[in-house]
Amino acid sequence: MKRAFASACTAALIVALTMAGCTANETDQSDSARQRQDTSAENTTSQGRELTDAEQILVQRAEELLVKKCMEGEGFKYWVGPLPTVDDLKGGGYVLTNADWAKEHGYGSRLEEQVQVAQRNDPNHAYANGLSQKDRVRYSTALDGGPSSGMLTAELPGGGAIQTPRDSCRVDAKDQLYGDFEAWFQVEKTATNLTALYAPDLVKDERFVNAVKDWSACMREAGHDYADPPQIRERLPQLTKGLSTEKAYAAEVELAVAEATCAVQTPLAATARALQTEYRDNKLKQYSEDIAAYQRMRLAALARAEDITGSTA
Repeated sequence: MKRAFASACTAALIVALTMAGCTANETDQSDSARQRQDTSAENTTSQGRELTDAEQILVQRAEELLVKKCMEGEGFKYWVGPLPTVDDLKGGGYVLTNADWAKEHGYGSRLEEQVQVAQRNDPNHAYANGLSQKDRVRYSTALDGGPSSGMLTAELPGGGAIQTPRDSCRVDAKDQLYGDFEAWFQVEKTATNLTALYAPDLVKDERFVNAVKDWSACMREAGHDYADPPQIRERLPQLTKGLSTEKAYAAEVELAVAEATCAVQTPLAATARALQTEYRDNKLKQYSEDIAAYQRMRLAALARAEDITGSTA
Protein backbone atom coordinates (compact mmCIF):
# COMPACT_ATOMS: atom_id res chain seq x y z
CA MET A 1 0.00 0.00 0.00
CA LYS A 2 1.61 3.24 -1.16
CA ARG A 3 0.69 6.51 0.50
CA ALA A 4 1.05 10.20 -0.30
CA PHE A 5 3.99 10.19 2.16
CA ALA A 6 6.01 8.59 -0.63
CA SER A 7 6.97 10.58 -3.72
CA ALA A 8 3.94 11.72 -5.72
CA CYS A 9 2.79 9.78 -8.75
CA THR A 10 2.62 13.01 -10.82
CA ALA A 11 -0.57 13.56 -12.77
CA ALA A 12 -2.45 10.58 -11.35
CA LEU A 13 -2.21 11.94 -7.82
CA ILE A 14 -3.06 15.44 -8.95
CA VAL A 15 -6.67 14.60 -9.57
CA ALA A 16 -7.52 11.57 -7.48
CA LEU A 17 -7.96 13.04 -4.01
CA THR A 18 -8.95 9.73 -2.47
CA MET A 19 -6.44 7.42 -4.10
CA ALA A 20 -4.27 5.13 -2.06
CA GLY A 21 -1.50 5.24 -4.65
CA CYS A 22 -0.59 4.58 -8.23
CA THR A 23 1.38 1.95 -10.04
CA ALA A 24 3.01 1.47 -13.39
CA ASN A 25 3.54 -2.28 -13.31
CA GLU A 26 3.27 -4.37 -16.44
CA THR A 27 2.20 -7.55 -14.64
CA ASP A 28 -0.70 -8.07 -12.32
CA GLN A 29 -0.43 -7.42 -8.57
CA SER A 30 -2.81 -7.64 -5.64
CA ASP A 31 -6.04 -5.77 -6.32
CA SER A 32 -6.03 -4.30 -2.81
CA ALA A 33 -3.33 -1.83 -3.73
CA ARG A 34 -5.07 -0.71 -6.89
CA GLN A 35 -8.83 -0.89 -6.35
CA ARG A 36 -9.25 2.75 -5.43
CA GLN A 37 -6.97 4.23 -8.04
CA ASP A 38 -9.23 5.75 -10.67
CA THR A 39 -12.79 5.34 -9.45
CA SER A 40 -13.27 7.85 -6.63
CA ALA A 41 -16.18 9.70 -8.28
CA GLU A 42 -19.58 8.36 -9.28
CA ASN A 43 -19.70 10.39 -12.44
CA THR A 44 -19.90 8.29 -15.58
CA THR A 45 -22.78 6.05 -14.60
CA SER A 46 -25.69 5.93 -12.19
CA GLN A 47 -25.83 2.15 -12.25
CA GLY A 48 -23.55 1.59 -9.29
CA ARG A 49 -21.59 3.20 -6.52
CA GLU A 50 -18.14 3.06 -5.04
CA LEU A 51 -17.52 0.90 -1.99
CA THR A 52 -16.74 2.61 1.27
CA ASP A 53 -13.35 1.99 2.86
CA ALA A 54 -14.94 -0.37 5.38
CA GLU A 55 -16.68 -2.27 2.59
CA GLN A 56 -13.44 -2.63 0.64
CA ILE A 57 -11.75 -4.10 3.69
CA LEU A 58 -14.63 -6.55 4.18
CA VAL A 59 -14.25 -7.74 0.57
CA GLN A 60 -10.51 -8.14 1.09
CA ARG A 61 -11.12 -10.18 4.23
CA ALA A 62 -13.53 -12.46 2.39
CA GLU A 63 -11.00 -12.88 -0.40
CA GLU A 64 -8.33 -13.85 2.11
CA LEU A 65 -10.68 -16.38 3.72
CA LEU A 66 -11.32 -17.93 0.31
CA VAL A 67 -7.60 -18.04 -0.42
CA LYS A 68 -7.05 -19.75 2.94
CA LYS A 69 -9.66 -22.40 2.14
CA CYS A 70 -8.15 -23.00 -1.28
CA MET A 71 -4.58 -23.24 0.01
CA GLU A 72 -5.63 -25.67 2.71
CA GLY A 73 -7.26 -27.74 -0.03
CA GLU A 74 -3.87 -27.80 -1.74
CA GLY A 75 -2.29 -29.13 1.44
CA PHE A 76 -0.77 -25.89 2.74
CA LYS A 77 -1.33 -23.67 5.75
CA TYR A 78 -2.41 -20.07 5.17
CA TRP A 79 -3.06 -17.18 7.54
CA VAL A 80 -5.45 -14.32 6.78
CA GLY A 81 -3.91 -10.87 6.76
CA PRO A 82 -2.48 -8.45 7.33
CA LEU A 83 -5.40 -6.28 6.22
CA PRO A 84 -5.58 -2.48 6.15
CA THR A 85 -7.73 -0.49 8.52
CA VAL A 86 -10.07 2.33 7.52
CA ASP A 87 -7.45 4.80 8.73
CA ASP A 88 -4.86 3.14 6.49
CA LEU A 89 -7.01 3.90 3.44
CA LYS A 90 -7.38 7.60 4.25
CA GLY A 91 -4.94 10.40 3.62
CA GLY A 92 -3.66 9.48 0.19
CA GLY A 93 -3.91 11.62 -2.91
CA TYR A 94 -2.70 14.91 -4.25
CA VAL A 95 -3.73 16.97 -1.24
CA LEU A 96 -4.91 16.13 2.27
CA THR A 97 -8.37 17.45 3.03
CA ASN A 98 -9.06 16.06 6.52
CA ALA A 99 -7.30 18.16 9.15
CA ASP A 100 -8.41 15.86 11.98
CA TRP A 101 -6.84 12.85 10.25
CA ALA A 102 -3.71 14.88 9.52
CA LYS A 103 -3.46 15.96 13.17
CA GLU A 104 -3.51 12.32 14.24
CA HIS A 105 -1.45 10.77 11.44
CA GLY A 106 0.47 13.48 9.61
CA TYR A 107 1.05 12.08 6.13
CA GLY A 108 0.62 8.55 7.40
CA SER A 109 4.28 7.68 7.93
CA ARG A 110 3.63 5.80 11.14
CA LEU A 111 0.71 3.95 9.60
CA GLU A 112 3.00 2.95 6.75
CA GLU A 113 5.61 1.74 9.23
CA GLN A 114 2.97 -0.37 10.96
CA VAL A 115 1.98 -1.90 7.63
CA GLN A 116 5.60 -2.72 6.83
CA VAL A 117 6.11 -4.34 10.23
CA ALA A 118 2.94 -6.40 9.77
CA GLN A 119 4.10 -7.50 6.32
CA ARG A 120 7.52 -8.49 7.64
CA ASN A 121 5.89 -10.48 10.42
CA ASP A 122 3.33 -12.13 8.13
CA PRO A 123 3.34 -15.80 9.19
CA ASN A 124 2.78 -16.83 5.56
CA HIS A 125 6.30 -15.66 4.68
CA ALA A 126 7.86 -17.62 7.54
CA TYR A 127 5.81 -20.67 6.64
CA ALA A 128 6.77 -20.56 2.95
CA ASN A 129 10.43 -20.01 3.78
CA GLY A 130 10.34 -23.07 6.02
CA LEU A 131 9.21 -25.35 3.22
CA SER A 132 11.53 -27.45 1.11
CA GLN A 133 12.48 -25.99 -2.25
CA LYS A 134 10.06 -28.31 -4.05
CA ASP A 135 7.17 -27.52 -1.72
CA ARG A 136 7.99 -23.81 -1.83
CA VAL A 137 7.56 -23.87 -5.60
CA ARG A 138 4.27 -25.75 -5.23
CA TYR A 139 3.14 -23.25 -2.59
CA SER A 140 3.93 -20.28 -4.81
CA THR A 141 2.23 -21.84 -7.82
CA ALA A 142 -0.86 -22.73 -5.80
CA LEU A 143 -1.09 -19.24 -4.32
CA ASP A 144 -0.23 -17.02 -7.27
CA GLY A 145 -0.22 -19.29 -10.30
CA GLY A 146 2.24 -19.15 -13.16
CA PRO A 147 2.59 -19.16 -16.96
CA SER A 148 2.15 -22.92 -17.12
CA SER A 149 -1.54 -22.52 -16.28
CA GLY A 150 -2.02 -20.02 -19.10
CA MET A 151 -2.29 -16.26 -18.91
CA LEU A 152 -5.12 -13.77 -19.24
CA THR A 153 -4.39 -10.48 -20.98
CA ALA A 154 -6.20 -7.17 -20.54
CA GLU A 155 -5.64 -4.21 -22.84
CA LEU A 156 -5.12 -0.97 -20.90
CA PRO A 157 -7.01 2.20 -21.92
CA GLY A 158 -3.84 4.24 -22.30
CA GLY A 159 -2.04 1.56 -24.29
CA GLY A 160 -0.14 -1.55 -23.39
CA ALA A 161 -1.46 -4.64 -21.69
CA ILE A 162 -1.30 -6.48 -18.38
CA GLN A 163 -1.30 -10.22 -17.76
CA THR A 164 -2.20 -12.53 -14.91
CA PRO A 165 -2.24 -16.34 -14.53
CA ARG A 166 -5.54 -18.05 -15.28
CA ASP A 167 -5.37 -20.41 -12.33
CA SER A 168 -4.35 -19.97 -8.68
CA CYS A 169 -5.93 -19.73 -5.27
CA ARG A 170 -6.04 -15.96 -5.62
CA VAL A 171 -7.83 -16.35 -8.95
CA ASP A 172 -10.22 -18.90 -7.45
CA ALA A 173 -11.04 -16.49 -4.60
CA LYS A 174 -11.74 -13.62 -6.96
CA ASP A 175 -13.79 -15.86 -9.23
CA GLN A 176 -16.04 -16.76 -6.31
CA LEU A 177 -16.32 -13.17 -5.14
CA TYR A 178 -16.85 -11.42 -8.46
CA GLY A 179 -18.69 -14.22 -10.25
CA ASP A 180 -16.42 -14.38 -13.29
CA PHE A 181 -12.71 -13.74 -12.80
CA GLU A 182 -11.93 -13.26 -16.48
CA ALA A 183 -14.65 -10.63 -16.87
CA TRP A 184 -13.59 -8.99 -13.59
CA PHE A 185 -9.95 -8.87 -14.67
CA GLN A 186 -10.89 -7.07 -17.89
CA VAL A 187 -13.19 -4.43 -16.37
CA GLU A 188 -11.04 -3.86 -13.28
CA LYS A 189 -7.95 -3.18 -15.37
CA THR A 190 -9.94 -0.76 -17.51
CA ALA A 191 -11.71 1.07 -14.69
CA THR A 192 -8.57 1.52 -12.59
CA ASN A 193 -6.34 2.78 -15.40
CA LEU A 194 -8.27 5.75 -16.75
CA THR A 195 -6.52 8.68 -15.06
CA ALA A 196 -3.94 9.19 -17.80
CA LEU A 197 -6.71 9.81 -20.32
CA TYR A 198 -7.82 13.06 -18.70
CA ALA A 199 -5.24 14.14 -16.11
CA PRO A 200 -2.88 15.98 -18.52
CA ASP A 201 -5.70 18.29 -19.62
CA LEU A 202 -7.12 18.72 -16.13
CA VAL A 203 -3.87 19.91 -14.57
CA LYS A 204 -3.60 22.60 -17.26
CA ASP A 205 -7.12 23.84 -16.63
CA GLU A 206 -7.01 27.44 -15.47
CA ARG A 207 -9.48 26.69 -12.70
CA PHE A 208 -7.18 24.04 -11.25
CA VAL A 209 -4.06 26.18 -11.68
CA ASN A 210 -5.70 29.10 -9.89
CA ALA A 211 -6.93 26.86 -7.08
CA VAL A 212 -3.39 25.59 -6.50
CA LYS A 213 -2.15 29.19 -6.42
CA ASP A 214 -4.77 30.04 -3.79
CA TRP A 215 -3.70 27.03 -1.74
CA SER A 216 -0.04 28.08 -2.01
CA ALA A 217 -0.89 31.60 -0.82
CA CYS A 218 -2.76 30.14 2.15
CA MET A 219 0.24 28.02 3.04
CA ARG A 220 2.59 31.03 2.88
CA GLU A 221 0.32 32.89 5.27
CA ALA A 222 0.63 29.91 7.61
CA GLY A 223 4.41 30.09 7.40
CA HIS A 224 4.97 27.33 4.85
CA ASP A 225 6.19 28.34 1.40
CA TYR A 226 5.24 25.61 -1.08
CA ALA A 227 4.07 25.87 -4.68
CA ASP A 228 1.87 22.78 -4.48
CA PRO A 229 1.18 19.79 -2.19
CA PRO A 230 3.59 17.36 -3.93
CA GLN A 231 6.44 19.76 -3.17
CA ILE A 232 5.88 19.13 0.54
CA ARG A 233 6.29 15.37 0.04
CA GLU A 234 9.43 15.96 -1.98
CA ARG A 235 11.03 18.21 0.63
CA LEU A 236 9.82 16.51 3.81
CA PRO A 237 12.65 13.93 4.05
CA GLN A 238 15.25 16.69 3.87
CA LEU A 239 13.32 18.90 6.28
CA THR A 240 13.23 16.19 8.91
CA LYS A 241 16.74 14.86 8.31
CA GLY A 242 18.76 14.79 11.52
CA LEU A 243 15.76 15.42 13.76
CA SER A 244 14.73 13.07 16.53
CA THR A 245 11.89 10.73 15.73
CA GLU A 246 9.43 12.80 17.76
CA LYS A 247 10.52 16.13 16.29
CA ALA A 248 10.44 14.74 12.76
CA TYR A 249 6.93 13.47 13.29
CA ALA A 250 5.84 16.78 14.81
CA ALA A 251 7.12 18.58 11.71
CA GLU A 252 5.25 16.13 9.49
CA VAL A 253 2.02 16.65 11.41
CA GLU A 254 2.35 20.43 11.36
CA LEU A 255 2.74 20.50 7.58
CA ALA A 256 -0.03 17.96 7.04
CA VAL A 257 -2.50 19.91 9.15
CA ALA A 258 -1.62 23.16 7.38
CA GLU A 259 -2.00 21.47 3.99
CA ALA A 260 -5.43 20.03 4.81
CA THR A 261 -6.63 23.25 6.40
CA CYS A 262 -5.65 25.29 3.36
CA ALA A 263 -7.15 22.72 1.01
CA VAL A 264 -10.62 23.31 2.47
CA GLN A 265 -10.19 27.02 3.20
CA THR A 266 -9.31 27.63 -0.46
CA PRO A 267 -11.09 26.28 -3.56
CA LEU A 268 -8.48 23.54 -4.15
CA ALA A 269 -10.25 20.49 -2.73
CA ALA A 270 -13.66 21.37 -4.15
CA THR A 271 -12.23 22.44 -7.50
CA ALA A 272 -10.21 19.28 -7.95
CA ARG A 273 -13.22 17.09 -7.19
CA ALA A 274 -15.51 19.07 -9.48
CA LEU A 275 -13.00 19.05 -12.33
CA GLN A 276 -12.40 15.35 -11.96
CA THR A 277 -16.13 14.76 -12.33
CA GLU A 278 -16.32 17.09 -15.31
CA TYR A 279 -13.33 15.66 -17.13
CA ARG A 280 -14.29 12.06 -16.50
CA ASP A 281 -17.81 12.74 -17.75
CA ASN A 282 -16.48 14.34 -20.91
CA LYS A 283 -13.57 12.06 -21.73
CA LEU A 284 -14.55 8.63 -20.44
CA LYS A 285 -17.95 8.12 -22.06
CA GLN A 286 -16.67 5.23 -24.15
CA TYR A 287 -15.71 3.42 -20.94
CA SER A 288 -19.03 3.99 -19.14
CA GLU A 289 -20.13 0.36 -19.56
CA ASP A 290 -16.83 -0.92 -18.19
CA ILE A 291 -17.06 1.41 -15.19
CA ALA A 292 -20.66 0.39 -14.58
CA ALA A 293 -19.71 -3.29 -14.78
CA TYR A 294 -16.80 -2.68 -12.40
CA GLN A 295 -19.09 -1.06 -9.85
CA ARG A 296 -21.77 -3.75 -10.18
CA MET A 297 -19.24 -6.56 -9.77
CA ARG A 298 -17.75 -4.92 -6.68
CA LEU A 299 -21.20 -4.55 -5.14
CA ALA A 300 -21.93 -8.20 -5.94
CA ALA A 301 -18.61 -9.13 -4.33
CA LEU A 302 -19.60 -7.13 -1.25
CA ALA A 303 -22.84 -9.10 -0.92
CA ARG A 304 -20.94 -12.38 -1.22
CA ALA A 305 -18.31 -11.12 1.23
CA GLU A 306 -21.02 -10.49 3.81
CA ASP A 307 -22.17 -14.09 3.46
CA ILE A 308 -18.60 -15.42 3.61
CA THR A 309 -17.57 -13.42 6.66
CA GLY A 310 -20.94 -13.44 8.38
CA SER A 311 -20.62 -9.69 8.95
CA THR A 312 -21.34 -6.32 7.38
CA ALA A 313 -19.14 -3.27 6.94
